[in-house]
Amino acid sequence: MPKGEPFKIKMVEPIRLISREEREAALKAAHYNPFFLRSSDVYIDLLTDSGTGAMSQFQWSAMMLGDEAYAGASSYYKLKETVTDITGYEYVIPTHQGRGAEKSAFSQLITRKGMYVVSNMFFDTTRGHAQLAGARPVDLLMDYPTDEFHPFKGNMDTVKLEQFINEHGAENIACIIMTVTNNSAGGQPVSMANIRETYRIAKKYGLLVLFDVARYAENCHFIRMREEGYADKLPIDIAREMFSYGDGLMMSAKKDALVNIGGLLAFRDEELYNKVGGAVVPFEGFLTYGGLAGRDLEAMAVGLREALDPDYLAYRVGQVQYLGELLRSAGVPIQWPVGGHAVFIDAAKFLPHIPWDQFPGHALTAALYLEGGVRAVEVGSLMMGRDPETGENVRSPFEFTRLAIPRRVYTNQHMEDVAEAVINAYKRREEIRGVRFTKEPKVLRHFTAHFDLV
Repeated sequence: MPKGEPFKIKMVEPIRLISREEREAALKAAHYNPFFLRSSDVYIDLLTDSGTGAMSQFQWSAMMLGDEAYAGASSYYKLKETVTDITGYEYVIPTHQGRGAEKSAFSQLITRKGMYVVSNMFFDTTRGHAQLAGARPVDLLMDYPTDEFHPFKGNMDTVKLEQFINEHGAENIACIIMTVTNNSAGGQPVSMANIRETYRIAKKYGLLVLFDVARYAENCHFIRMREEGYADKLPIDIAREMFSYGDGLMMSAKKDALVNIGGLLAFRDEELYNKVGGAVVPFEGFLTYGGLAGRDLEAMAVGLREALDPDYLAYRVGQVQYLGELLRSAGVPIQWPVGGHAVFIDAAKFLPHIPWDQFPGHALTAALYLEGGVRAVEVGSLMMGRDPETGENVRSPFEFTRLAIPRRVYTNQHMEDVAEAVINAYKRREEIRGVRFTKEPKVLRHFTAHFDLV
């Protein structure tokens, strides 16, 4: 098996590392929030893997075929054919990105205030849209220590799921969201057995199961590598089985469709399609374009298939693992094994002197930028927000700093530069200080909050 990337580089974009003094000034001007940093002031940008990847020559050439008709564009039907072939779902709606899919779906599925939406673990916008629609999101993740190996740390706790249904009543649960891979748990995969059992329980109680599949191809790769009986199956065949255990999907196509913008809704049932589609038209656009240009639909159709290529997946997951092994060998505490799209540093263990409500994961993002111009993001109690009833900070089971690696963008030499910055910060970890709010938005606060050092 070749060790190099399964592609050649055809175009490059200059990057630079500004001085320490310039980084200090930039971080202060950004109110210690990495979202406010200018990308030109960032050396290696690991804020997110969403829409930050590089498209292939096949995607760029497909964009020239974009049909920009408002309704019934041929580009839509190419996308629909691809989605149906991979998922088995006949009813497909594009959206401008994943949060457009979430807003449209939850606005129709959550029919009264106080309903529950249950997941193996929500990510930020999914949780936010459930709350904005009046629901109470509930995480039922299996509990595994970050430093212990388990092949599928993203699994739903199906025992707790059935207990929750019996305790609160199926009529009070809008739907079950199966997130694959499980981003908030550290990009961790979900096993086919767990997906199958979750679907069985849902059908027993007449509940709807929707996949959140931003990173569906990476999850299929982990099933192939780690779950008995799947080693000889192709990723596309694993995907087809996985989607058979659900009623539909929401997707940010900016991850495993390898595009810079776009999202998807897809359903097995026409009634559900009509119900959610009624919200797409006012929120996103007509059902066959959903806020996207025809050229974006063309690129998405190509990218959905490229992401299932076994050689690409081995490279993709392998690069993330390479960074994880560099950090782990230096003693840096991380979620182990690493997930498919990012290395998640256990900031609570990295910075044990910083209390959880001073957000150690966010404090570490500031330190990494100062150390090496690396932009990361917190995934922990800051992202969880406040309880809408009590107003108290919700404590996350994890205090992570996420290093999300864009697809087909950086080399392993860049990963070594990232590792050097993290390791240097770890050597001086006692000097890192917590953060406090100077401005706190009510919803999805981590995107636009202002901070100062404690």
